[in-house]
Amino acid sequence: MIRPPSLVLALAALLSASLAGGPASAALPQGASAPALVTQGALAGRTFTFDLARALRQGPVVLYFFPKAFTQGCTLEANAFAEAMDAFRAAGAQVVGLSADDLATLRRFSTEECRDAFPVAIASPATIRAFDVPLVRDGQASGLATRTSYVIAPDGRIVMVHSDPDWREHVTRTLAAVRALQPG
Repeated sequence: MIRPPSLVLALAALLSASLAGGPASAALPQGASAPALVTQGALAGRTFTFDLARALRQGPVVLYFFPKAFTQGCTLEANAFAEAMDAFRAAGAQVVGLSADDLATLRRFSTEECRDAFPVAIASPATIRAFDVPLVRDGQASGLATRTSYVIAPDGRIVMVHSDPDWREHVTRTLAAVRALQPG
């Protein structure tokens, strides 16, 4: 069977895009239960243990995964979340950034770029798989996480997912989802 050149080119482009260096588009769907998560993190340069189940007892949690501390997009995203922390607190939510960086790097990042306003924590390879956020480059998992934000309701249900390599919409979308959880 002979295919028209435009169809062949479209299929080739689709295959090329799926094998190229872009992030995986998979993420846990809205309505799914968030996986259990206990990890080490840093707030204002100090180490602590983050337990998602415990955090959810206090209200909704925004988990935002980012690829690498101190890179341009991740720094700008952390700055934007830091600037919005008063609004997240007023809406009763906690924000935690997660990346595959080591604890020493995250301690520095929590102070320098998160401006001591919210914590960042380690996303282990198991965490990256559990939340379905592996960054794929050239068809291979890179060990990093995609830029994906989840809003998790106190019952552990994911109420919003935003996966986009562009950092600019993550804060506004997660804040809107948190506010939608407020009664009245």
